[in-house]
Amino acid sequence: MNRAVSRLSLIAKVEGLPIALVLVVLYGVFMLTAPSVFLGYRIYMSFFQTVPPLLVLGIGLTFVITAGEIDLSFPAVVALSGFVFTWWFKNFQTPLIGFVLALASGGLVGYVNGLLVARLRVPSIMATLAAQFFWYGVTVLIAGGLQIDIAAIVPTTIHAIFVGRLFGVFPVQALWSLGLVVFFWFILNRHKFGEAIMFIGDNAEVARVMGINVETTRIQLFTLNGVIAAFAGLLLTMEINVFFPTQGTAFLLSVMAAVFIGGTSIAGGQGVMVGTLFGSYIIGSLEAGVVASGIGGYWVQLVEGLVMAAVVVLNVVIGEEGVSVLARAARKWTLPSGGDRSAEAADARQE
Repeated sequence: MNRAVSRLSLIAKVEGLPIALVLVVLYGVFMLTAPSVFLGYRIYMSFFQTVPPLLVLGIGLTFVITAGEIDLSFPAVVALSGFVFTWWFKNFQTPLIGFVLALASGGLVGYVNGLLVARLRVPSIMATLAAQFFWYGVTVLIAGGLQIDIAAIVPTTIHAIFVGRLFGVFPVQALWSLGLVVFFWFILNRHKFGEAIMFIGDNAEVARVMGINVETTRIQLFTLNGVIAAFAGLLLTMEINVFFPTQGTAFLLSVMAAVFIGGTSIAGGQGVMVGTLFGSYIIGSLEAGVVASGIGGYWVQLVEGLVMAAVVVLNVVIGEEGVSVLARAARKWTLPSGGDRSAEAADARQE
């Protein structure tokens, strides 16, 4: 028992490893139940094509939740940025400028959210929920509720750079999303901005006493999330070569699920960027795997819920607190009755 607890302690120290193991096991099950699909490469190329927007959104939300905040407006940013890019390209045929303007639109939404939260002290859940309705309404209004085709974007250089196919097979957006995970992992874990976010998420007042400008950091945080969400919207729009006004609605719960099962604490103060990576691929491939396995359509959501719950429980068990509980239980059962309880006393003192 003690050896098992020690192994769990080692696993818990490797960021994202428990979720990576879940993903491997999940794909292993799918290979056994749907070999004709999951033993070929095409399904994985499909995942590398469809999961990156979800993953990119998860990166931004990981930062926000680590700071002890929430942002519900990113689906509207996905739609707004897609419209800005599409409208500009259709009218001026200069996709690079449209790309920059789309990112700026996301930054504007995030900046306004940050002002509401940091300056006016509006709870982030209310500020961003209002922003979600408002910016979706703006997008639907100016788009006239219509989708816009941009098939002409396919031959352009910007399309090849962001959503092209490497060697004619591998979706480039998968590399962009992975690169962003690596970059923002360093920002979160090795940069003073990430350190400030963690301190704010743990205790904003303590962070203020330590000299962190909490209001400015929060504004920067929401602005950053807006830009990241806009980039996800651009990847989605250029991949499907069409804009439609509700293109971000399906991401809200999926992105939250990916972040939380990845191990980021809902209470703030702890963000797991690598966990968000693997959590996104679990969420992004779960439905396709369940359907390919032959399970009836009515069972899909039930199975998805069970898998998500199992991953969350595994995160708790393998996390530091879970390992401590298992360690105390192991000592309780292995120590003889009336024997030396110094180990338990040491645990109590540490707590």
